Amino acid sequence: MRTVRGADFLVVANRLPMDLERLEDGTERWRPSPGGLVSALEPFLRGRNGAWVGWSGRADVDVAPFDDGGLLIRPVRLSAAEVREYYEGFSNATLWPLYHDVIVPPLFERSWWDTYVEVNQRFADAAAEAAGQGATVWVQDYQLQLVPAMLRERRPDLRIGFFLHIPFPPVELFMQLPWRTEIVRGLLGADVVGFQMPMGAQNFLWLARRLLGLEPSKAAVRVRSRPGSVPVDGRQVRVGAFPISIDAAAFDAMSRRAPIAEHAKRMRTAMGDPSRLLLGVDRLDYTKGIDVRLRALRELLQTKRVDPESVAMVQLATPSRERVDQYKAMRRSIEEQVGRLNGEFGRVGRPIVHYLHQPVDREELVSLYCAADVMVVTPLRDGMNLVCKEYVATRRGLNGVLVLSEFAGAASELTSALLVNPHDLDGVTRALEHALTMEPEEERTRMRTMHRQVMTHDVDRWARSFLDFLDPATAAVSETQAEHPEVHQ
Repeated sequence: MRTVRGADFLVVANRLPMDLERLEDGTERWRPSPGGLVSALEPFLRGRNGAWVGWSGRADVDVAPFDDGGLLIRPVRLSAAEVREYYEGFSNATLWPLYHDVIVPPLFERSWWDTYVEVNQRFADAAAEAAGQGATVWVQDYQLQLVPAMLRERRPDLRIGFFLHIPFPPVELFMQLPWRTEIVRGLLGADVVGFQMPMGAQNFLWLARRLLGLEPSKAAVRVRSRPGSVPVDGRQVRVGAFPISIDAAAFDAMSRRAPIAEHAKRMRTAMGDPSRLLLGVDRLDYTKGIDVRLRALRELLQTKRVDPESVAMVQLATPSRERVDQYKAMRRSIEEQVGRLNGEFGRVGRPIVHYLHQPVDREELVSLYCAADVMVVTPLRDGMNLVCKEYVATRRGLNGVLVLSEFAGAASELTSALLVNPHDLDGVTRALEHALTMEPEEERTRMRTMHRQVMTHDVDRWARSFLDFLDPATAAVSETQAEHPEVHQ
């Protein structure tokens, strides 16, 4: 059996690709937590002497490194206090709201920052110990923005990439962060820094100049169509946009299975066979704009532009950060809106909104996608939003309508959706009305374009585009790169 030390390719993420569960009888087991990132990177990891560094999901638990069928798992221990300060505190009460356009005010606590630094150092140390000579390390997301520089200090031989899954904020918002220079310096420890959208990459390049005085090379300015780069300690750090996607083929294949189609049909029957079924699928978070779609539906019903007997909605809001007061208040507000809608416009055995505050498995989710006529995705800010891409991937008949916030990263790709400003209630209401009354020919025209985009630009293509860009063989062209980032797909 291989040892953990010496991996050629490592992923470093806040969580491992499986969760450590404690069962009722006191025993423990690992439960796989498959997602787009895991499915995309597993082939690289298993085929390249790979390792995954992350937290098990259980506080105050020591877990020894182990081999999972050729994938080396390197758990990082977190105490309950560190989970509270590093994860719930700095990551999700400071960075999350700041990076999502300050929808709620971020909190700046020095003790949280101190713990964030300590935990990032622990992840960097774990990666340094697990990596073989000259290995490639791919660090993931906002919880670990200091890891690239910390890792480079210990292991300058490594090739390091970083990808931010959430939006990178406008410059004027990022500048509010007391530790703004430390974050930018931490990210610049990577050889490649990737963002979802070109504007995020552009903001980061501007900050590197403003906060650290780093200017793009003169040669770079002459070729403006290529990704940006800045010189750091004799290296060229390359910056670009890499819009993430989904395992589109897997969603397409599941939607074709007979049991899924039958389950979708039973769902519609149980809801009274509405003429049009709306669907929202979100993590319960204040960035997702669940309330605006409920208010828009209420307005359509109040003004009698939609017959309550003809429409139903399923809103899945999976639990999220249940211990945070803001999330508790948001959950109460959404549940009150659902109750008001059902109380005013539903009838016995026929509610207007079917609200689920629970996780569902992949088969149940795909059945919901297949059952729905209209997918409503209205985040106030979202790095990408993969739910809308999952819905599109299941529309093999090219029917169905997508109502999509223009502030989701996916809006730049799914331009045939009904794009809305989630701050404009009238606009969202009109879009819902259009979606509910759209002619089949228009549905097919719009969906055909989106389906082709999603099936072509899948998560495997995303991962390969980033890793190809991180490959040392491509870095030689950095001297002729531009300061303006491009989108890689």
